[in-house]
Amino acid sequence: MLLVAASATVVVIGIALALPRLADADSPATPPADSPASAPTPAPAASTPAEQLLAGTDDANACAVTFSIDGAEVDPVLVSQGALYGALPIPRRDDAVFAGWYATATDATAYTTAARVNGSELATCADRQQTLYGSWMTHERVAAEDAAIPILMYHQFTTNPEGEDDWLRLNYAYIGDFEAHMDYLATDGFYLPTWDELSAFIDGALFLPDRSVIITDDDAHHTWLELAAPIVEAKGLLATSFVITKFRSEPAPNPYVLQRSHTHDMHEAGADGQGRIVNWSPEQIAADMTASAQILGAAEVVAYPFGHYNGTAKEGLRLAGFEMARTIEQGYVRAGTDKLALPCIRIDYGMTVDDLRRLVG
Repeated sequence: MLLVAASATVVVIGIALALPRLADADSPATPPADSPASAPTPAPAASTPAEQLLAGTDDANACAVTFSIDGAEVDPVLVSQGALYGALPIPRRDDAVFAGWYATATDATAYTTAARVNGSELATCADRQQTLYGSWMTHERVAAEDAAIPILMYHQFTTNPEGEDDWLRLNYAYIGDFEAHMDYLATDGFYLPTWDELSAFIDGALFLPDRSVIITDDDAHHTWLELAAPIVEAKGLLATSFVITKFRSEPAPNPYVLQRSHTHDMHEAGADGQGRIVNWSPEQIAADMTASAQILGAAEVVAYPFGHYNGTAKEGLRLAGFEMARTIEQGYVRAGTDKLALPCIRIDYGMTVDDLRRLVG
């Protein structure tokens, strides 16, 4: 405050001075918040395609699978440990046939069936990454193998060794026989193709061992869910359940059961007493199949209701995006088989494991 004398009057003039604050000599200077010293250390960038896949997922069980095969570039895929591998890539070449993915390069060279990895198995890996090894086979060797793939068709199941006394008696498999069937398939070196593999096999683009088999059940009857499905889970066998989605829309009973379409509302008689699928228009069929696919989350393969089909049925399936359909005609799937008329091996009541052995090898 400054005092100034003027005549007999004292004038007080207040002056506010803004002086800079001096830092304490013993205190370190605080850097600005945006200075390099305060920024967190950035995580290392993902360098490989597999690492980039893992960086982009929140799945704690995710595993990045990379593929090693001469003559083809195959992008890695993400799978989830504890779930089926699903549809693994099937590379194609005009001059050779893809012979599958294997656990080691040695197994790939030897075509070791027991070490072949596909979507019938639960995914496992170490440190969230895995490499699978592929191989090729000559067209001549594949032709010499002349593989014939059986699609087994089961229906209902019973705990009564004497069977069920009704008009569907032959549809029922005694559960003791079914368990013996599955034990034989699980322990005798059979390969379980996925539907996309069967499609590539029909095209002549994929080698399948002659001892390959596909297990299916029609209708998703409560006896399938209660008696049979636990057996395929216990033995680690991939099976397909053809579901009438109008009556059942629950999730699959266990990881080894694929649920595919037995149509939505075409498991009924049409105007001429045959199934609706041979009475309806292609557009009506496509609408029904689309509804079924939306419930199941897959438009891949259908089992014809009652085994009825014709050209109109096939056209309706194509419109709905279905590539394959299983009939009830007896026979084996070979290269060149009509994908919309796949034959099957019907399993009737009383068939023993010896009967099955004669049918599938």
